[in-house]
Amino acid sequence: MVGEVVAETADPPVASAVAAFFDVDNTIIRGASAFHLGVGLYRRGFFRTGDIIRFGLHQARYLMFGESKQQISEVRDRALSIMRGRSVAEVLTLAEDVYDEVLSLRIFPGTQRLLDQHLRAGHQVWLVTATPVEIGDLIARRLGANGALGTIAEHTDGFYTGRLVGDMMHGQAKAEGVRTLAEKNGLDLSQSFAYGDSANDVPLLSEVGFPCAINPDGRLRRHAAEVGWPMREFRNRRARTRRGVDAATAAGSIWALALVARAVQRQLRSRWGR
Repeated sequence: MVGEVVAETADPPVASAVAAFFDVDNTIIRGASAFHLGVGLYRRGFFRTGDIIRFGLHQARYLMFGESKQQISEVRDRALSIMRGRSVAEVLTLAEDVYDEVLSLRIFPGTQRLLDQHLRAGHQVWLVTATPVEIGDLIARRLGANGALGTIAEHTDGFYTGRLVGDMMHGQAKAEGVRTLAEKNGLDLSQSFAYGDSANDVPLLSEVGFPCAINPDGRLRRHAAEVGWPMREFRNRRARTRRGVDAATAAGSIWALALVARAVQRQLRSRWGR
């Protein structure tokens, strides 16, 4: 797709003026990257079993239904309180381990190929994610991308304060962040690309000339069909079915979430003796 679009452009822009912006969770990596980081933090005693169960429930809801602003806010507030007073260096070291052990194995090969195509074309590649910017930068570095726009957790003297700098990199904030980056780096957004999986990524996708929905949730799928955006599906059939559960099955899904919570608790206790 990248090659086709560039070839059809009458006067191709300078490659360095073109960028590709990728959401992370469920676009590049299956599921919520922050959840996997949370499991690693739990193993090192950062928080309690109840916290990881709540994060696990958020992960399960996200895989089945997509994300909601309320759920994201709840997870954000709890995560910030947990991180207060923790060392930035310690978290970054842990994040490297989590990437090697978990995240690298959950990358969608189809998205990886797209990202690599952009790099070969000489485009700037940026990740745009609600995940903490340190984690986004780590993933970007491992994938060979230019960098990441992410949520900034405040830290002083090398320790997290439990507060954010600005807003979460989510929804409209993604679009604003991309516009600011484009102005700073001399990017031509009309010739640039963006990829996302959620209806919350519509503001980001709307900023560029070549948007594409990857593994779209139901709302983004409908919107993309209405406005004529291309869609790419890199999930297997089982994952698509899980993400496509509709409101009529909500009661059964809530019951399933309770089972997930119990399973997570049993697994964690048996594996790490908590």
